[in-house]
Amino acid sequence: MISKWNYLPLTSEEQELEIELAKKFAGSPAIAELLVQRGITSVAEAERFFNPSLSDLHDPFLMRDMDKAVNRLNKAMGAKEKILVYGDYDVDGTTAVALVYKYLRNYYSHIEYYIPMRDEEGYGISFKSIDYAVSIGVKLIIVLDCGIKAIDEIAYAKEKGIDFIICDHHVPDDTLPDACAILNPKMDNNTYPYPHLSGCGVGFKFMQAFAKSNGLTNQNELFGLLDLVAVSIAADIVPMTGENRIMSYHGLKRLNTNPNMGLKSIIKICNLANKEITISDVIFKIGPRINASGRMQSGMEAVDLLTTKDQAEAYAKGRNIDQYNKDRKELDKRITEEANSILAERGEINSNNKSIVIYNKNWHKGIIGIVASRLTELYYKPAVVLTLSNGLATGSSRSVQGYDIYKAVEAARDLLENFGGHTYAVGLSLKEENIPEFTRRFEAYVAETIKPNQMTPQIDIDTYLKFSEINSEFLTNLKLFNPFGPGNQKPIFCSKRVKDYGTSKLVGKNLEHIKLELVDDSSATVMNGIAFNMSKYFDHIKAGKPFDICYTIEENKHPNNANHYQLFVKEIHLCN
Repeated sequence: MISKWNYLPLTSEEQELEIELAKKFAGSPAIAELLVQRGITSVAEAERFFNPSLSDLHDPFLMRDMDKAVNRLNKAMGAKEKILVYGDYDVDGTTAVALVYKYLRNYYSHIEYYIPMRDEEGYGISFKSIDYAVSIGVKLIIVLDCGIKAIDEIAYAKEKGIDFIICDHHVPDDTLPDACAILNPKMDNNTYPYPHLSGCGVGFKFMQAFAKSNGLTNQNELFGLLDLVAVSIAADIVPMTGENRIMSYHGLKRLNTNPNMGLKSIIKICNLANKEITISDVIFKIGPRINASGRMQSGMEAVDLLTTKDQAEAYAKGRNIDQYNKDRKELDKRITEEANSILAERGEINSNNKSIVIYNKNWHKGIIGIVASRLTELYYKPAVVLTLSNGLATGSSRSVQGYDIYKAVEAARDLLENFGGHTYAVGLSLKEENIPEFTRRFEAYVAETIKPNQMTPQIDIDTYLKFSEINSEFLTNLKLFNPFGPGNQKPIFCSKRVKDYGTSKLVGKNLEHIKLELVDDSSATVMNGIAFNMSKYFDHIKAGKPFDICYTIEENKHPNNANHYQLFVKEIHLCN
């Protein structure tokens, strides 16, 4: 599906800001435009953006209920109560549990952790876990990356004499659980300046407040855990702005210099040792392996890996988790093929439906979120994928750019047993007999609310570039925009009417890719690029005809690449 390319020129007011910033970046004016697009209004702000400082993190006590949470934790530790650190089985949840457990373990020994089994207990707090907590004498549970909707479960725990501190970042309902403290930057009337923290980020702020209240001045103990926060931010795809960008920046530094023992084993298994690890590496290599533990076996193994102090144990557990990821890939491929076959039989390719809801009771529960993502990418429609788990149709949904799928699911909440999530991803469960009506209502809501442009792939171009502008100063400044993510996406550039230098060629096992060597009218410099799965354009390119490209600029330290960078072409538009 060919994307629509969008370019939004700067307003007259923004152009004035660009002129001011361009005085600082005279050698690469496109950098000034990129800064203005990200809300940077002065050279001082640009300096802070390019050099994220931990001193700019917000006071954790600005968060509603933080004083209550710290007081309850201090009380538990003073009374030597048994504490259980509890979290979701995905990357955000397991890194959050590992962070809080590792930090508190420095000062307190009566502490354990718990991750629910996806198949047996489902998402969030389970009654089984509360019974387990009662059996080992737990008096306080710190729950991370879930819990904001666990009204019945927390009421049950309270009857058993267990208190809860909830550290969550999912959208809350009007009715909240009866916990002794709820830390959630998305809460109504919340005074915290930054609402987009990951679950692990909320846990970090809690530990930051705990340290502050107890006069724990060794900040290295806490900041040394930012590699876990960076992994959670990347894997959970929360905005890469504000505090998230600061913590990711310093967390990546940690990943590249002195990572957590468990993460170090994953880095080695991914063949990332002695390479500069980026957010992309976390998203596509490190995160999926940690996630595979909760998808295929138990998220407890991921926390075991992330909390171990033993190198041999770390590598053994890392290899296990790597195998889970290989198994996950095979299962993902098979279920996606099955889903596509079902949709083809239903005529989905040419359907006027604005959404997809698909159910197969035999699919693996740990994979359906990935399958939903695949279907959304393929058909460019909001998608819900359901399977059978513990007698309920349980599923995951994913959305297209700009469309709030949380509201679409919420519109049919009377048919649901449970649901929760974010704008672009929601988990849900319902009775099998309610699937047809849910499908009808979900489609009706999406059809009424989705905009036509949200059902067409869009590529937002940051700025137009001539090849003459891609020089060493530009590339040095461009690298300072890292780390990238939502709200600070890797810049996408467009160059118009480029041509083959004469040496572009087909590559790949089936000659499906094009290794590009390009020139434009602005410069004699030959630009190296790669266009994956675009061999259909090869004849046009080799005929010497002009074409437009949109692309990102990637480092490429291959010895045959003298420039040490290449254009990663996202799409090609042919010119007449």
